[in-house]
Amino acid sequence: MESADGQRGRDGGSQRRSPLDVIMSQIRRKRSASDRKPLGRFLSRTSDRTGIPEDAESQNKEQNPGVGASVQSERDAGWGRVYVFLQKLGKKADSRSLSLAHCDLTATDLLELASLLQFLPQLEEMDVSWNELIGGSLTTLTSHLQHVSGIRTLKLCSCRLNADDVAALGEALHSVPLLEVLDLSWNNSIGGSALQGLLGKLHPSLRELYLVDCQLTAVEAAALGGMVAVLPKICVLDVSCNPRLTQEVEAGGFKELAASLSHAVSLTTLRLQACGLTPDSLDALGNSLRCLPSVRELDLSCNKGLVGGLCRLSFHLPHITHLESLDLHLCCLTHTDLEALIQVLPSLTALTEVNVSSNKEAGGVVHQLVSVLPLTQMRRLPLNSCRLNEGSFTALALVVPYLHSVDVSWCKVVGGRLPLLLDALQPSVIVELRLSSCGLTTDDLHHLAEVCRRGCVSSLRVLDLSYNGSVGDAGWSALFAAGGLGSLEEADVSLRPLTSAPCSAWLSALLGALPRMPALARLAMQRWTVGSQEGRQLQYSTKNRNIRLEWDPDVTDWKTSSQEESQPEEEEV
Repeated sequence: MESADGQRGRDGGSQRRSPLDVIMSQIRRKRSASDRKPLGRFLSRTSDRTGIPEDAESQNKEQNPGVGASVQSERDAGWGRVYVFLQKLGKKADSRSLSLAHCDLTATDLLELASLLQFLPQLEEMDVSWNELIGGSLTTLTSHLQHVSGIRTLKLCSCRLNADDVAALGEALHSVPLLEVLDLSWNNSIGGSALQGLLGKLHPSLRELYLVDCQLTAVEAAALGGMVAVLPKICVLDVSCNPRLTQEVEAGGFKELAASLSHAVSLTTLRLQACGLTPDSLDALGNSLRCLPSVRELDLSCNKGLVGGLCRLSFHLPHITHLESLDLHLCCLTHTDLEALIQVLPSLTALTEVNVSSNKEAGGVVHQLVSVLPLTQMRRLPLNSCRLNEGSFTALALVVPYLHSVDVSWCKVVGGRLPLLLDALQPSVIVELRLSSCGLTTDDLHHLAEVCRRGCVSSLRVLDLSYNGSVGDAGWSALFAAGGLGSLEEADVSLRPLTSAPCSAWLSALLGALPRMPALARLAMQRWTVGSQEGRQLQYSTKNRNIRLEWDPDVTDWKTSSQEESQPEEEEV
């Protein structure tokens, strides 16, 4: 306790101070300004994100300097532990977001992480996905979730979670009442009754639930239906890649799930890709969709069992008045299926994306498809692997001016006719152009170079020209010398597997173009070969720019010498 004289001195009545004041003053003088600053400031973007009420702390320090110093010291030590732990994993600290995906975390790391949660009271997002070694020990983490009660996003993808892990998570969910996003995808053991551990445990605040490739069966489908029916705010449900979900039809599992969806009135995104859907599944699903006018994205792709039965869904589609994206790629759609779809498309006035790619029969109905779509608002209409003919390719040009993404890969009719497509492109609109395995010619690449030179693809981010080995050296040289690709982020000019060709004739044009492509992050040119010196030059140029180079030339000669010589070159530079 302070003496009366010391108290009077602090109030201005005396110059004498207590021994405690003298000690604290010495400590303050020894510490620099940066030492006194909360470490959380250094770790976060702004002081208001650290969760440290600095003004209140300053006031408390003035009133109780001993207590304030103790609290601050403890907080600094805690943030220091957080910083060291994340630095060890090559991650940056953020008081609101904790991303530890692909960190090879062990059960010991998980225990250390759990002990640090108390120093992250402002945490809103936690991602520990793709750490398979933590499976079986999740209770170590979940038992500390009460320290991060404000968390809104929790991702545990591909962690080899077992039934005990899921049960532990279910028991801990009461500690995170604000949780909005839960992602448990790619945990195969969730199928086979483990999902029961979440029944009745999910809070009404949940908005997004992801259970992709979890080996869900018809039994889990019924349980999932019960869960979804009591989630009033659920917007996104993704149970893709669960082919057993619709098996054992007599169990009524998927029918129960489909029926329960009618209660999810807030649902905007429903993804059932590769779930083994059949025409009977569409009947059950369609009845619920009639009650869900808010759905904006419907993904039924990669369900080959739908062949011949799409009409059983198209009857219900007009009731989804706000539908913007419909994905039916790789569904083995027949001409009859496509006709049924075309008949209903005029009533879907909000559409911006229709995907019927990888359905061979789609190539023959492009003209009818384009004639009923709201062209001016369309953003994606991929038609790769659709057996396009000359007429359908010409019809596609009508919608191309409005598309953000154009994909006609694996359509040989494109070769020699590419100018028809390119001349329809609009500047500042197209961001993705995929022309893989289109039989392109050297003249096609010359025309593409001219389009680039005119600035018509200045917003392009993705350019896929792979598997077009018929293009000559002059075509590649012209493309890279043209410029106009300043926004490009990904480029692929790879050759087909089991083939190879030299790229020395146009490599200098590519190297000269790299400085004019500041956004480029990925360059794929597999199966192109060059000499050892050119190979080292390409490797150094991409490495210096942090461009991911995907290349597999005939290795042994230049890669060995490159490893020996690259270090001196870098030191010299």
